[in-house]
Amino acid sequence: MGASEELEYLKSLVAKLNDKIRALEAKSKATPPPAPSVQLRTILMGPPGAGKGTQAPRIKDEFCVCHLATGDMLREQVAQKTPLGVAAKKIMDAGGLVSDEIMVGMIKDQLENNKGCKNGFVLDGFPRTVPQAQKLDGMLEARKEKLNSVVQLQIDDQLLISRITGRLIHPASGRTYHREFHPPKKAMVDDVTGEPLIQRSDDNVETLTKRLGAFHSQTGPVVDYYKAKGLWHGIDAAQSPPVVWENLRKIFVESSDKPKP
Repeated sequence: MGASEELEYLKSLVAKLNDKIRALEAKSKATPPPAPSVQLRTILMGPPGAGKGTQAPRIKDEFCVCHLATGDMLREQVAQKTPLGVAAKKIMDAGGLVSDEIMVGMIKDQLENNKGCKNGFVLDGFPRTVPQAQKLDGMLEARKEKLNSVVQLQIDDQLLISRITGRLIHPASGRTYHREFHPPKKAMVDDVTGEPLIQRSDDNVETLTKRLGAFHSQTGPVVDYYKAKGLWHGIDAAQSPPVVWENLRKIFVESSDKPKP
C-alpha cells in the first residue's frame, strides 16, 4: 500500500470513528439518568453480636438507603429536643418505656425528612413485638409503601457467647480485638497506641445468657408474624462477614421493588 492510499484509508477510518462518537453522544443525551436499581425497605434482626453492626452500614452504602437504628434515633431526638424527643424523655425520666406510637412516629419522621431515605431504609432494633410490627405496617401502608424483606442473622447461642466474651476493646478508638480469633500482638495492649485494652462489663456469660433468652422469647412471635407474610429470610451468621454479605445482597436484589418503567 502506497503512502497516499494509506493516508486515504486512515482518513476514512477517522471519519467512521467520528460518526460513531456522534451517534453515541446523541444516544447518551436522549437516555434519562438511571434510576436506583431497587427500592429497598428491610428489617435486619439478630441477637447482640450477630453482626448487624458490620452489615447495616454496608447495606446503607450499597443500596443508597438510610440506616435507622432505633436506639440511636431515640437518643438523637431527645438530644435535639424535638416534640417526639421531649415526649420520650418525660416517659424515660419517669422510668417508663417509650410507646410504640412514639417509636413509629420517629421512623415516620425520618422517612419524610431524611433525604437518605428516598431509596428506602434498613431498620435495626425495631419492631421487637407483634403490635409494633403491626403499627409499622400501618404507617407504611398509609405512605403507600410496604416492607420487601425481613432478614434474621442466626447464630448458635454458645458460639455467640464465645465470640462476645472474648472481645477486647480499645476505649479511645473503638478498635476491637478477640482473645481467640483476633488477638492483639501483645496481650491486653492496643497494637497502635500501646494503651491497655478492656473487656466491657456486660460482655460476660451470665449477662449475655439473660440478654439472649430475652431476645429469643421476644422476637419469636415477630419472626412468626413475618413468616406468615412471606417476608422472613434466615441467614447463617456464623459464616465469615463477606459470605454473610453476599447472602444478604442476594435476598435484597431478589425481593426489593424494581423501579417502575
